[in-house]
Amino acid sequence: MEVSTFLARKLARRFRTYDTDGDGYVDRADFERAARQLGEEFGHGPDSPARRRVEELCLGVWERLVRAADTDGDGRVDQAEYAAAFAAGLLETPEDFAAGYGEFLEAIMAIADVDGDGALDQEEHVRWTGALMNLPAHDAREVFRRLDTDGDGRVTTADLLAAIRDYYFDDDPASAGSWLLGPLDPV
Repeated sequence: MEVSTFLARKLARRFRTYDTDGDGYVDRADFERAARQLGEEFGHGPDSPARRRVEELCLGVWERLVRAADTDGDGRVDQAEYAAAFAAGLLETPEDFAAGYGEFLEAIMAIADVDGDGALDQEEHVRWTGALMNLPAHDAREVFRRLDTDGDGRVTTADLLAAIRDYYFDDDPASAGSWLLGPLDPV
């Protein structure tokens, strides 16, 4: 797969959201930490079925990532390995989204949709993206504004799924998907 300069910037941004401790590598502990933080943010203790489901799915993402990208076998993935695995088509393809991301988003919704209305309001969105991906609140608010295309104050799993697909496969810098994880670093 051809990785455009714009996609390379998005992949670098996505890598940083995986690297929860900022050490320049992604490892199992990053995924464990992210799932734990998400559960704790919404009051889900270690025995919560919803939290256990998110933890299970996060570790599944980690297992897939390390199998596809850890070319030197050190049990962690650096940014170059991540980008190379993506370019080789080993991580993200349009066909992956409905199955993989849909299930993951439903698990996130089970934790973050506090009022149980089937969608996220702005504060729920800010809280889950901050906890799971360390997205700053001001960036999360802007992301929410862009995702809420109909202006109803709600973002659904369908909205998120479309934005995730666009994040990886749309080179329009103004698209909601391009803003999914906040602003990209300048060129």
